[in-house]
Formats: sequence, C-alpha cells, structure tokens
Amino acid sequence: MKFASTRNKDHIVSFQEALFQGLSPDGGLYYPLETVDLKSIFSDFSSNSSFQDIASTMISSLLGDEIPESDALILAQQAFPFSPKLKKLNDRINILELYHGPSSAFKDFGASFLANSMEYFLANNDRKAVILTATSGDTGSAVARAFYNKANIEVVILYPSGRVSPLQEKQMTTLGNNIHALEVMGSFDDCQKMVKDSFTDTGLKGINLSSANSINLGRLIPQSFYYIWAECRLRSGKKPVRFCVPSGNFGNLTAGLYAKSWGLNVDQFIAATNKNDIVPAYLKNGVYNPKASVQTFSNAMDVGAPSNFERMQILYENDIKRMRLDVQGIMVDDKDTLKTMKMVADTYDYAICPHTAVGIKAAMEMSDSSSNITVLSTAHPGKFTEVFEKAVGVKPELPESLLAVKNLDKKCILISNKSDELKKTLLSMFS
Repeated sequence: MKFASTRNKDHIVSFQEALFQGLSPDGGLYYPLETVDLKSIFSDFSSNSSFQDIASTMISSLLGDEIPESDALILAQQAFPFSPKLKKLNDRINILELYHGPSSAFKDFGASFLANSMEYFLANNDRKAVILTATSGDTGSAVARAFYNKANIEVVILYPSGRVSPLQEKQMTTLGNNIHALEVMGSFDDCQKMVKDSFTDTGLKGINLSSANSINLGRLIPQSFYYIWAECRLRSGKKPVRFCVPSGNFGNLTAGLYAKSWGLNVDQFIAATNKNDIVPAYLKNGVYNPKASVQTFSNAMDVGAPSNFERMQILYENDIKRMRLDVQGIMVDDKDTLKTMKMVADTYDYAICPHTAVGIKAAMEMSDSSSNITVLSTAHPGKFTEVFEKAVGVKPELPESLLAVKNLDKKCILISNKSDELKKTLLSMFS
C-alpha cells in the first residue's frame, strides 16, 4: 500500500515515510492511495478471532511490503496486550469499550501501534525521532504512556491550559524522561496549528520531527482494527451494523470509513459531536465552515477545525451526496450530555464518560427497531471525575492506571500560543 498527500496526489510515499513525516511537506495529510478489497479476509474472521489475530492479519495485508508477516505478528503482540470489550446496553444499543489500555482511552490503540512501529523501523538504523503532538485531552496521555522510554524517541506534547481534565493533565505531565509536556496558553486549535506550522518550518529541518496526532497514519490505520473486531461479533445479530462515533478531530470516524471502503460490512456511521458541530453542519447544509472551538464538558472533542475532514473529502471525492449515504451527523449539547450520563447510571447501573454520553444520546435519537447501533465508548469515566460527579452526584471509581498518577507532581513548560515560541522551545531542546 502506498500513500499520497491530500493536497498533492502525485506526492507518493511508503508507510515508513508517512509514519515519520507525520504531515506532508505541503501541509496535507497522507491517505491510502489505493482502495483495497479485503472482503475475503474479513469473511475469514469470526467472533472467536482475537484482537491480536485481527491486528496481525490487517498489518500484513495492508503493510506487508514493509512489515513481513512474521514481524506483523510480533508487532501486534507488542502493541496490543489489551483488547476492546463489547457490552449490550439495551435491545437497540451496544457499547464498544475502548478504554482498557494503559491510559484508559481509545487512543491507546493508535498510540501503542505508532510507538511500536516507529521503534521497529528505528531499530534498523541510527535515526532518532522527535514526536510533536497536540492534544485536547486523551491523545496526550495515550501518547505519553505508549512512547515512555522508547528507544531513540523523544516526545513533546502540547495541551491547552485549563482545558483538559486534571487527571488527563497528570497522565501527560508526570512521566518525565523522554516525555516533555508544554502547557499552551490557548485552545486545542492553537496547539494543532502550532504543530502543523512546525512541520513546514524550514528552520526546524535539523530536527527529525514526526507526529502522534491522528494526522499520522500510524495512529489512524490501527483504529480501523477495532471496527473489524466488533463487526465480527455483531454480524450474528443479522441486523445492519451501524456505529455511532463521538467525534472531535474525526480520526476515529475516518478509520471506520476506511474499513468500510475496504469491504467491512457496515451500513452507516453516526458522527456525534458536541457544540463544535462543524461536520454535522456541513452534512446538513453543504458548507464547511471551520471556526474557533468552544469549551464543553466533552473536552476531548472541542475541535473547531477537524484535520481529518481532508481525508474524508478525498475518500468521497468531494461528493457530499456520497458522504451522506455513509455518515449522518448529530450535535449533543452539554445539558443533554449530563442528563445522559445520569440516565445511564440510574437506568443501567453503568458509568460513562461525557464523550460516550454524547454518542449514546445521539444513538438513542437515531435508533429504530430495524438495526442496532454500537456506540464507541472512548474513555473511562474516571478520567472526567469532575464532570461525572456534576452529572451523577458521586465520583466514579478510578482504574489502576489513573490511581497511579493521581498524586504525582506535574512537570511542564508554560508557553504562549505562538508558533515562534514553540520553534524556540524545540530548538533549545533538540538542536
């Protein structure tokens, strides 16, 4: 499989090149150049197929020219010592729990594969990489855990001051060693712009920069694997499979759309957003109008200019009618987010994070008796203790991964939201 830039289809690279470049030199995102047909491979999977087995087969099927089958198996075993879980909430809604990894969020899947893939390629040469990534919450903590003490890799994480939960911040700022946290006086969109500017800044050419955001294919491709794992277990229900995806930067949804384009039997996707409803608005009125993000209780989805929309446009050849066939958009506000968290706790004795609540509320509005909707549960509710307590009235139980960082000391550098200041900081660290 080869990859091209969303802004120049003639700029074609290998997976390894896309992995380490992160962003194309022209500012575009790398996307799969070919649409492969994997229907026969998907049909061979069953409800007994483990996540590691599915991941290994997908790695060798998609990237076999660069990662041989024997190495793909080892890579899958190293990257995924954890797995999704599927839970039935009621007769119409299932929950795909994606928070059983080391940082208790779905981004562990992509971050762990990315970290292990980079280490795999770096082991064969003397290169060193500096991972530069922006986060609205969960990406930073997942990347920090996945890359911690990886050989030949340094990590710099930018996060918006005051806009991530206290436990998310602790997960990013307490590891030290090769993990460097920058607290930015601005929004996530500011952080994302600063990262993108750095990749196209010729003054930083001496630093081997790469990204761990969903702009990086190494993050995006493995996120398709859990859709495949879930579909294997849902197909026995003999109803059309629909996924509802809490969406911010739209990497998670794009990964599912890729899986569908490769032949996965998915009927439709629901893009559930908070007040930052840029893509649902586009699907409704045909106008893409990115704008400054607004702060919500589902903070990891506070994105006003979702990067992966470029990949979605390429996939559907800028044909909104085709995109609407596969994707429906719906917005859920903070009031309904809190109500849904409490309703699910009271009715089903089940604790959910605010992002999952956005997905469940959207699924409830879109569900009918003809199909089941599977909501992607993107994070453990313990990562959002304050919001959960506000909604439900009690604090959620914390998993061991969160208890371990709760009382550790924060270590970070405070910087402005200007790209020049990030440049100076990077040069002082790594030049």
